[in-house]
Amino acid sequence: MPNVFRNVQPDNRRYDDLFASMQRFRGGIYQADGAIEPSDLTDDGRHRVPIDSESWHVLSLDCDGNVVACLRYLDESYASSFHKLWVKHAAVSTCPVFGVPFRRAVEDGMLRAHQQGMGFGEVGGWAVAQDYRWTLEPLRIILATYGLLELLGGCAGVATATFRHRSAMILRRIGLAPIVADGEELPPYYDPGYRCQMQVLRFDSRNPAEKYRDSIQALAGTLTEAPVVCREKVATQGEGTFRGFELPLRPHLVPAML
Repeated sequence: MPNVFRNVQPDNRRYDDLFASMQRFRGGIYQADGAIEPSDLTDDGRHRVPIDSESWHVLSLDCDGNVVACLRYLDESYASSFHKLWVKHAAVSTCPVFGVPFRRAVEDGMLRAHQQGMGFGEVGGWAVAQDYRWTLEPLRIILATYGLLELLGGCAGVATATFRHRSAMILRRIGLAPIVADGEELPPYYDPGYRCQMQVLRFDSRNPAEKYRDSIQALAGTLTEAPVVCREKVATQGEGTFRGFELPLRPHLVPAML
């Protein structure tokens, strides 16, 4: 755990409760949006993906401790090739027209990040409760994640965004940009798994849109004092660490990072 975080809380029970709540919340949101089917969820309603236990999670909690927004960052700095990345599952990677340029562009981004001494990874798992979608919460959870990436030493990478709820547009306004191959932006694509238009965007935590820099810096400062929930020990070989933060955003919300 990086020593920049001053409120680390090893607590297996709290970890497990937040982890399950986050997956159930995300599953409910994605199912309601038509992105997944009930059969894609576990028996207890979780949207479970293998990388969850290997990732950082930023959560916003309401005054009752319920998750109202979440976002995930998977550190893939040590991946040796595109085929070791989670984004390999994006439908565009197998496209006969854009697949090869897409894969080459992502690997070029990995190389640049490594040459500049930055981390590299994937941002995803973005979900916001319906009652909070027309508030600042969708923006705040993203800016808090930018703050996390800066606290981790600076990170570049990719984010897969849908066109539902203007998600891709919001991310582009914050500073993310389309993948570029051979000087051309790669267009959005249809993902049959999520049944919607999607686009893979690239980001560099050092270069958000100028208007958001102060907010990111303020949220990064909040994160250094926020509770960081992690497991007390790895119970089984290969089990990852779930790292989480509870970040006070507004009086009625307790933002959390895992």
